[in-house]
Amino acid sequence: MRPAHSEDGRSFTVPDASGTPFIAGTLLIVTTTTTRLLALVEERTSTADGEPEALHGRLLGAIDGTRFDPRGGLPFAGADVEVADGATIDLVHADMGATLEIGVNLSPPLRAARLLAHRFNRHTFWCGQSGSGKTYALGVVLEQLIAHTALPVVVFDPNSDFVRLGELNPDASGPTAELLRHRDIRVLRPNVEGAIPLRARFPALTLEAKAAVLRLDPVVDREEFNAVVHLSETFSAIEPNELLPELLGSSAPAKRALGLRIENMGLLNWEVWAGHDREATLVIDERADATVLDLGGFSTPDQQLVVALSVLDELWARREERRPVLLVIDEAHNLCSPALTSPLAVAVRERLVQIAAEGRKFGLWLLLSTQRPSKVAPGIISQCDNLALMKMSSPVDLEGLATYFGYAPTALIARSPWFRQGEALFAGGFVPAPTLLSMNSRLTPEGGSDVGVPLR
Repeated sequence: MRPAHSEDGRSFTVPDASGTPFIAGTLLIVTTTTTRLLALVEERTSTADGEPEALHGRLLGAIDGTRFDPRGGLPFAGADVEVADGATIDLVHADMGATLEIGVNLSPPLRAARLLAHRFNRHTFWCGQSGSGKTYALGVVLEQLIAHTALPVVVFDPNSDFVRLGELNPDASGPTAELLRHRDIRVLRPNVEGAIPLRARFPALTLEAKAAVLRLDPVVDREEFNAVVHLSETFSAIEPNELLPELLGSSAPAKRALGLRIENMGLLNWEVWAGHDREATLVIDERADATVLDLGGFSTPDQQLVVALSVLDELWARREERRPVLLVIDEAHNLCSPALTSPLAVAVRERLVQIAAEGRKFGLWLLLSTQRPSKVAPGIISQCDNLALMKMSSPVDLEGLATYFGYAPTALIARSPWFRQGEALFAGGFVPAPTLLSMNSRLTPEGGSDVGVPLR
């Protein structure tokens, strides 16, 4: 093998890697005349038939005695290359604060894979097709965050997959399990006896949110919308059922039309309204370690959107308080798709786009999980600095991911169609280096599971 060289101190090339086992994802030690550098192989290429294969990659930082310095280095030539050893990886993890153990590396050196908890202050995009183990794996990371950080987590759970996050498996043991046992994890559900009710309060909604619930357009439905504007103080003080008789009995056509709209929509029969219960925003404001919102328990999709919008609007309205919270949006295409056109869906998506663009500095951080990246608004994906990619076979989605997440090596993204269940690529600020890994087992039960094929 010919020695490595670097022209910029940030990337490196080994012109002839013949006979070496180094593949994309391998961590190397590059030893120059002055220092030892940690490097990542990003691709292994051959320029032409008969030409030797070359390695190309990035330099991650310097190993200086017992310290790791992630700053850029100087150009070099004639450097020796070897596989990084486990002790070096442990040193890097310790110096960078990678403390959340989520799995085992699939590329040499085989070592525990860890995330940097403090870098969840950037938005995260998590994707994997059905059957990849996406939801199960997300649970592994949430367990680590809840156990080992003081960051409140709010989970928007459309399929009831995380409703058992507050329980432990019978065989769960170890320090993380013991910490989880003492965490405050609340699960809000719409129609489950004994559970904390998942509710919203109509008077507490913003004017724009009320209009979206009523499907009112300020131009197309200008007279009814104007009636809502003039009744804004009343709508913010009393419930719609208390106001409905007045609206239906009004001599003003716009008010009567508004009353008929409320009655025709069956709005008063929605189980989402709080009544004598507390709304979800008040529960979230108590900042439990984790709050799971079981959106899948409602009888209509609009009610899921009402809860989502009420929570997002409240957090955005209080953003100047700068109280950090991680908003986990599972099956994000249900809330973030550009194809959703109802007034409520548009309002939820636009608020999420705003949080993605501006919420980071206020401590409003997103973790978006989906099966289909192409069904999530591009304005949200483009703001994500962390990527977790599981098995994904769609060429369109993989091409889009390679475009959005330039910090993830293309050769590693290209391996996604051949990932086994539970395998993933992590890249971005929350991992010391782009990493292929196999996820650990969960400590808590998964709420939902696949339906099996009946056998004779």
